[in-house]
Amino acid sequence: MKDSKKNIFAGLRFHPFGKVYHYDASHLDEVRVGDFVFVSTGKGQEIAEVVQLSEEPPEDVDANDCKQVDRKATARELVVRLSWQRKEQEAEDQCRILVKEQGLEGVKISRAQFSFNGTRLTFFYNSEGDERIDLKKILPPLRKRYRSSKVEFRQIGPRDVAQSLTGMGACGMEERCCSRYMTSFNPISIKMAKVQGISLNPQEITGMCGRLRCCLLYEYELYREASRGMPKKNKKVNTPLGEGKVIELLPLKGTVIVALAEGQRAEFSREEVESAGGQKPGVKASDRSQKQDE
Repeated sequence: MKDSKKNIFAGLRFHPFGKVYHYDASHLDEVRVGDFVFVSTGKGQEIAEVVQLSEEPPEDVDANDCKQVDRKATARELVVRLSWQRKEQEAEDQCRILVKEQGLEGVKISRAQFSFNGTRLTFFYNSEGDERIDLKKILPPLRKRYRSSKVEFRQIGPRDVAQSLTGMGACGMEERCCSRYMTSFNPISIKMAKVQGISLNPQEITGMCGRLRCCLLYEYELYREASRGMPKKNKKVNTPLGEGKVIELLPLKGTVIVALAEGQRAEFSREEVESAGGQKPGVKASDRSQKQDE
């Protein structure tokens, strides 16, 4: 008796820097990472690249919601796709010229993208301040030039713009994280930098997109967990060497730097310090009184 065929879920990307979507590819024979396949979308059939393969979809994806891949693309269809991609740069340049001629200040055309068969042409743009700008003025000349394509505009954020650009990261990596592997962007807050003790100098925590760097999220949870039960910065505490003020936290070491009398500084573990009121950091007053009663 033959074993039942294994489930195969394919992570597909419609654009080199786009989000990864998961489809059921169990019925396809010999599908590999790097193959191109056709799938049905809300805008018709589209061609996408297989970038991931697994027997189970990610935890946040329901297998029952995964649509099936239609089929693998043929060599001829890939040539057709390549021919339309070669026209994208020319379309992008034409759109930028029209934006400049119409005096649409603050509008930045990020890229142009044709659908597989060229029936749709999408211009991705960003505007300063993320304000919506009316681009109807440049639609007629674009529609006249690309008669066989439905022309549309899609506004994207500054992080998406930065993702499509090449360049070295501030950390020294030859390619920034957003261009290298990130498929979606999570909210980043200044609190993440504070918890990790990172300088709040805008030049040091801001990426080329003008927003807080995505990497602030990477170790945030680790630092937040390690900081539990530690005294807050600038808080007065009692130590084995006397009273002082917390001037620096070292969560991963589980220690704090305390400024003592006469300009002295010393490092103590979280167990060695207590607030000036006699309470251990992270211990509620009710818990402390209960402990004393026992």
